Formats: sequence, structure tokens, C-alpha cells
Amino acid sequence: MTVKQLSLPELADGCARLGIRGVGLWREPVREYGLEATAKLVRDAGLTVTTLCRGGFLTAIDPSERAEALADNRRAIDEAATLGTDTLVLVSGGLPAGSKDLHGARERIADALSELGPYAQENGVRLAIEPLHPMYASDRCVVSTLAQALDLAERFPADQVGVTVDTYHVWWDDTAPAQIARAGAGGRIHTFQLADWTTPLPEGVLTGRGQIGDGSIDMREWQGYVEAAGYIGAIEVELFNDVLWARDGLEVLAETAKRFTEHTR
Repeated sequence: MTVKQLSLPELADGCARLGIRGVGLWREPVREYGLEATAKLVRDAGLTVTTLCRGGFLTAIDPSERAEALADNRRAIDEAATLGTDTLVLVSGGLPAGSKDLHGARERIADALSELGPYAQENGVRLAIEPLHPMYASDRCVVSTLAQALDLAERFPADQVGVTVDTYHVWWDDTAPAQIARAGAGGRIHTFQLADWTTPLPEGVLTGRGQIGDGSIDMREWQGYVEAAGYIGAIEVELFNDVLWARDGLEVLAETAKRFTEHTR
């Protein structure tokens, strides 16, 4: 998504040229290009698919909507397995229309995970609950902190359900370092993502993720937390940014790789 203006072949070629060996993919461009074709493309380019994004949106009350959400998440698990990644990132979903019941919404997520976790495990895929910044709680994700994400994940085996640590969403939370240690002790840090926090946020706030180094977050500090917790997996950069998307994609890819090198260990 950092360079969504690139086609998947352009992305694969750009990563190969820059020596980037892993890529996190989103379902929409994969479906557009074709699941099997994408799997072959990344294999031929020597790329590892680090994660697939996204599953989730599990808070619906209506039975038919709930059934469709479960079916879509099973499809997402199948897609992840085909692409060769062991991690499906979950954005849990916001409050259903007319509801103000955060607790009930989180319990419906747990109910869904009780069905999806075993199915994911059977297919060699882990579910990674991603807490999103509280500004998204009403419409996108009722799981706002790592503590909330872990309270859900720890109801299930670690090889079924863990968490995503995304700097953009957790950097403000002074309890997050302790929760990262908690997640690491349980083997539940399934992916680690970087994005910077810049202000003012754009209207709608969804596309406000800043390029690494442009904002307020100390990336090395957060990298230190996850490494101290035992995380040795890939580090992804995930930027939703209209200004970056309007630029030449290969230029942005190269810039992002350079910033990553400058702002991590």
C-alpha cells in the first residue's frame, strides 16, 4: 500500500532492483492481478510475502452479515496460504450502525476467532490482530490498544492468534512497551510495521501516515522494544499517504528503502 500506484509486476521488479526481499501484500491488488498469478510473480522475483492484509471486520450483529464476514476471512486465510505467508493481519471492525456497545463488539470478535483460529492453524496461517489508533474505534477498529488486542489473542493458542505492532497506532500509548514485552513472552508478535505520525492529519484521517523520519515517532526506540521482546521477523513499512501516492512509485519505493535504513538499526 505504500506504493499502491505501482502494479504488482512493477512492485516486484522494483523490490528486486533495490534488494528488498520481502513484501506485505493487500488482498485487493492480489485479487485484481489473480491469486495464482501473484503467487508465481513473487516466487519468480525471489520475494517472500511477509503478511497478507487484511482480514477482520468481525463485529457485525446481523446473522447474515456475520456469516459473510466469516466466509470472507476463510477466503483470506486460503489466499494467505496460497501466497506462502504465515500471517494474515486483522482489522477487527468498528461499531455496527446504531450501536454504542464496545464490549459487545469485542466479544463478537472473540466469537469469530474461535471459529477462524483453528481454520487458520490447519492452513499454516496465524491471525494477527492489529490495534488501531482510538480515532478509528467507531468506524474501523474497536481494538485500540495492544492490551485489548492481547486480551483477545490470549484466549487462543499463540500459533493461531497474535498481534500486529504498528508504530503509527501505538506510539502514543505509554503502556505499549510493557504490552510488547507481554506479547513477546507469549510468542504473539506476528508482525511489526512502521509509519510516522505527522500533523495536521488530512480530512478523513485514513491517509495520514507519514513517511519514516517526517514525524514524531522514534523508530529505533520501537524497534528496540520488539527486538527486546524476542521478535526476529520482517519489519514492514505501511504508509497510507495521498502525497506519496501521487508521486512516481519507484521513486517513493527507493526513498522508503533509504529512510528505513536511516531510521532503523
